[in-house]
Amino acid sequence: MKVRLPAHAGTFYPATRDDVVKAIEDSFKHPVGPGRLPERGGGSKPLPIAYVAPHAGYMYSGPVAAHVYYDLSTRYRPETVIIVGPNHTGLGLAASVWSEGYWRTPLGDVEVDSEAAKELAKRTALIAPDEEAHIYEHSVEVQIPFLQYVLGEDFKIVPVVVLHQTLDASLRIARAYISMREELYGDKILLLATSDLNHYEPYDVTVEKDLKVLEAAETGDPESLWNTIERLRVSACGPTPLTAAVASGKIAGGRVKVLKYANSGDVTGEKAWVVGYPAVLVDRS
Repeated sequence: MKVRLPAHAGTFYPATRDDVVKAIEDSFKHPVGPGRLPERGGGSKPLPIAYVAPHAGYMYSGPVAAHVYYDLSTRYRPETVIIVGPNHTGLGLAASVWSEGYWRTPLGDVEVDSEAAKELAKRTALIAPDEEAHIYEHSVEVQIPFLQYVLGEDFKIVPVVVLHQTLDASLRIARAYISMREELYGDKILLLATSDLNHYEPYDVTVEKDLKVLEAAETGDPESLWNTIERLRVSACGPTPLTAAVASGKIAGGRVKVLKYANSGDVTGEKAWVVGYPAVLVDRS
């Protein structure tokens, strides 16, 4: 079976098992994070429709991402997590899924749900099997150790990265995902989208822009969200995954809630130019 080796262990997150666990636990206990460790192995609340987590290095966005994974720890365990991130490298197709095999991290191997990957590709008429786009991409990779820490070993993934960021792509992914839930998988699958928000502007400018984006997200209207990002020229690196999560909520009759917002300036203290990080829950009404 094909194994996708970690490309960013030792850069975006540590390279050894013990150090990864420490970095994740430090993210949960960080003042910007939830402030406590989660219960591991699954909770008693129903799975939500989707989450949105950031994807920078753990030292920057880990505490914000921890809010997503803390909430996930309170839920029933999904069997498969569809992880949709942006393509930063420019390699590969417009929308690419790694369709079989395993993804390796310092915490072990996670199996790709090949049947769900094929189903998602078929239903979007956009996503296609393609490994080149994933080889050096970090947005999906950095989510997997957090999932392993919270869920343990018994889950699968569908890794997707999107190069062409469009509203149409967002809606296609959302429709395909919700139809898979309703017709095939029920609450056994979960959409985990990943996006950072505004990049490399001063702290106050970034906060103003990002909060308006998140206000638009909480309306539950994907078109309003997309238009807000474009109108304010927010340099989000993942508007399609973010909008797909919101659109999934609209289709399924859910609600959007911001769990946490912070930016790199809140973590490092450097506020001359910062990157914004969202933690978003798309839950049942």
